[in-house]
Amino acid sequence: MINRLFDETSPTIASLDDLAKLADYSLMDALNCDPDAKKNGEDHTPRQVFSGHYVPVNPTPIKDPEYVAHSKSFFHELGFSDSLAQSAEFVRLFSGDTSGVPEPMRKHGWACGYALSIYGTEYTQQCPFQTGNGYGDGRAVSVLEAVINGRRWEMQLKGGGQTPYCRGADGRAVLRSSVREFLAQEYMHALGVPTSRSLSLYVSKTEKVKRPWYSQGSNSQDPDTLMSDAVAISTRVAPSFIRVGQLELFGRRARENQHPKAMEELEKIVLHLIDREYADVIDHKLNTAEKVVLLAQEFRNRLTTLVANWIRVGYCQGNFNSDNCAAGGFTLDYGPFGFCDEFNPHYQPWTGGGQHFSFLNQPVAAERNFYSFCSALLPLLSSHQDCLQQLQNIYGGFSNVMQTQMEKMWADKLGLETFDAVLFGELETLMTQTPIDYTLFFRELSNIPDDIGPLKKSFYTHSKCAATSMDMTHATDVDNMDKHWSEWLTKWKTLINGSGTANLNATTPRTREAIAKQMKLVNPKYSWQEWFVVPAYQQAAAGNYSVIRELQEVMTQPYAEQSKDVEEKYYRLKPTEFFAVGGLSYYSCSS
Repeated sequence: MINRLFDETSPTIASLDDLAKLADYSLMDALNCDPDAKKNGEDHTPRQVFSGHYVPVNPTPIKDPEYVAHSKSFFHELGFSDSLAQSAEFVRLFSGDTSGVPEPMRKHGWACGYALSIYGTEYTQQCPFQTGNGYGDGRAVSVLEAVINGRRWEMQLKGGGQTPYCRGADGRAVLRSSVREFLAQEYMHALGVPTSRSLSLYVSKTEKVKRPWYSQGSNSQDPDTLMSDAVAISTRVAPSFIRVGQLELFGRRARENQHPKAMEELEKIVLHLIDREYADVIDHKLNTAEKVVLLAQEFRNRLTTLVANWIRVGYCQGNFNSDNCAAGGFTLDYGPFGFCDEFNPHYQPWTGGGQHFSFLNQPVAAERNFYSFCSALLPLLSSHQDCLQQLQNIYGGFSNVMQTQMEKMWADKLGLETFDAVLFGELETLMTQTPIDYTLFFRELSNIPDDIGPLKKSFYTHSKCAATSMDMTHATDVDNMDKHWSEWLTKWKTLINGSGTANLNATTPRTREAIAKQMKLVNPKYSWQEWFVVPAYQQAAAGNYSVIRELQEVMTQPYAEQSKDVEEKYYRLKPTEFFAVGGLSYYSCSS
């Protein structure tokens, strides 16, 4: 869970020429190009794409790009020199200008189509043609695949301009959403949660677009003003960007025999996914049907682990459709996401979402995406009844595997060697009734306090009551809650000390210090809070990027104690005035 420590090796990639030597475009070389694509990559008008795995697209450069930030940890991991991020050639490429890249880099990027299922139900009406043939990467353009230190990485520009899938929009991302995604990817990686990675962030000094957003202090659920925002491009990186929705698109076409190559294209995209994301666990000598079964089993393992990790750190995807679910089993598409401050099982940061994508319903949402995933694979198994049965069994076992992962996660957060359902049920009730700050509570619990005094640092009712006069009835309620918390704490400490039923299988007694240390590797001290991030992008809009870089330093060390100044600034309850404020407690969507 702790950040990977930097090694002492020197950077090996100091220029774009160095990076170009590592270029290897497996997707464009192995898969089918849209036969109707324009050869020059100038394909920026919405249209139906009937077949093919990708469309060659030239990204649209942002005007007058300026450096905002880069991921120092990821640069180091890749062997990139830090100075590369501000070099003219690197800035040109990763702000959208591919025209002058050195060979063997290619001047065209690419965009991909995908389908959409919401909670397991197939939809086509989001496609402007009502057919499903116009839905896909509307503003995400991949510009490079490279094999670096033996690992393949795909680099994709978020906000790279219009593609055939842009559905009439401008293809741009604004600085606000770009800062959020850049920092969130940095934070999630540091937490040890599988995620796409941040590479770089550039903003235009002159180009702006208008977006609906919230006025200062607005309590409106929907944006109530139109803001002129600077456009930006963030580069996100992953082994691939193949989504469950992509497999769905080709699965639907094969199922309905929409064109002569439909079955071939489904098989190709599935085998390409295996090569990109699962080659280390699936033997390439197996036949396709056997590979499909192993793929489903491995994806189930990754997806259940991922969602348990999301809940461990308080993350809510907000809009967990199949097109926002990476087939490689990592976090993708930081749109209307959020992190719990006040614990609420039904926490949902997106005003357009429902309880089906809320915080503690994410395991069920994941199962619906897994259903879509398995459904897409079915045409490949039509003549393999034994493999078909195995796939059905794998899908049927999803909820049990998910429950096992969740119970292990809760046990780890509580410092228990075995999950205790009664203890956890009581805790969930108390956390809802009090309520508590999710991150602060578990971090304070990790200190194994003697009484509930330290835990009350995380109690929102405690902080609110301190600022108001309490009548006798309310004071009595607080006393009763304190009593319930004290009783729960006593039960918990009995269990972690090894004398309870949950730890009967423990082989050796664990010291209090060892338990606390292990809990602090699971429960971060510092959490993503929107009220930290809003000042960062607001000041960035005025050309001051210091808060972004400060947050980057804090959020890439989320388990560390850090300095006293950092603790006072970032380890505290959300101020009362920020509750129920648009853009701070909830968001309409990403932009």
